[in-house]
Amino acid sequence: MLKEAWQDSGKVYGYRKLHDDLRDQGETCCPNRVARLARLAGIKAQIGYKRRAAKYGGRPSIAVDNTLARQFDVATPDKVWVTDITYIRTYEGFAYLAVVIDLYSRKVIGWAMQSRQTTDLVLQALLMAVWRRKPKNRVLIYSDQGSQFTSIDWASFLRHHNLEHSMSRRGNCHDNAVAESFFNLLKRERIRRTTYRTRGDARQDVFDYIEMFYNPKRKHANNGMLSPVNFERQQKLNPQDV
Repeated sequence: MLKEAWQDSGKVYGYRKLHDDLRDQGETCCPNRVARLARLAGIKAQIGYKRRAAKYGGRPSIAVDNTLARQFDVATPDKVWVTDITYIRTYEGFAYLAVVIDLYSRKVIGWAMQSRQTTDLVLQALLMAVWRRKPKNRVLIYSDQGSQFTSIDWASFLRHHNLEHSMSRRGNCHDNAVAESFFNLLKRERIRRTTYRTRGDARQDVFDYIEMFYNPKRKHANNGMLSPVNFERQQKLNPQDV
């Protein structure tokens, strides 16, 4: 049963999340026993790899205030969204992935992949988020100072959809730590150092990770060990637990 739970996680969970899975299934066991059995079975969490330090040069982009200021714990849905871009290697060249994440549940509510880092890429991801969530109140959308997020088209989209912009400080990736954390999970749990044959193959694998595993199944300590989908569902049923 332990190995089955590990395989169901896509072979990414360590003993702590496996212990939580087994408890959900009605098994009685302590974390130390799960850790010992996992070690004997050769089961372990996927380990990430260090990010290269970036260098920043030239004149800084025009920026807006850092309104969020690393306040990542949000008590209500559709109050603060964060967005960012990463790249994925394929034999056709790089594929660029933009995501929009709701800080409330850490759910990926919008994403898009293209062959270039254009403003259209981030707008497509944000359009999916707006279409899916249909927020009734003003939402704070947080990004870095990339040129895609300082463009006229980006600013116009925000104005027309009741979104308020907040930006990280230049060259400080920790200001957007939640998006960075998601990309780290994606790369170590699914992509790792794989090179896809085509951008289409990469997109299909990203779709499978986000829509079939990360949102509906992957446990988060921030959500009380619930997946983003299950956390939002539980809070709707038990709003007093928020």
